[in-house]
Amino acid sequence: MTEKATYTEQEAHRHFAASANGQVWELLEKPDRSKVEDELMLYAAHASCYHWLQAGTGLHHQRAEWMIARVYAELGRGEAALWHANRCQELTEQHADLMEDFDHAYAYEAMARANVVAGNRAEALHYLELAEQAGRAIADEGSKKLFVGDLSSGDWHGLRS
Repeated sequence: MTEKATYTEQEAHRHFAASANGQVWELLEKPDRSKVEDELMLYAAHASCYHWLQAGTGLHHQRAEWMIARVYAELGRGEAALWHANRCQELTEQHADLMEDFDHAYAYEAMARANVVAGNRAEALHYLELAEQAGRAIADEGSKKLFVGDLSSGDWHGLRS
């Protein structure tokens, strides 16, 4: 008889958090998403955050809030993007001891995207400059390359040339 795998509740939450996060990335990178896929992307981002809140740390929460902010920005929903970008920034400061150097860069990137979508061009430019500065300071070359690629992707609504 085959032995059935069992998981703790925390292991299950971690699995679902990571799985939902991966689904969000697949959809974010898809150039021609349908309306249904946009909804799925949004709900997966929220689900990932929920599961990280059950089984993760302040670091996981910060990254999940970044993801939600990015999705809302991608969908052109400025007010929601700004709310989650601000929450990401708060968590970055609150859990500074848990953050990697790239987490700071991504938090600024979230603020820049959210502000541009919300129509706050001056704020968006300010946070874009902070994101670029923090990105240049990322020590690990692989992480720096990933951040620069992410910073270059998506619709910046004329903010970046």
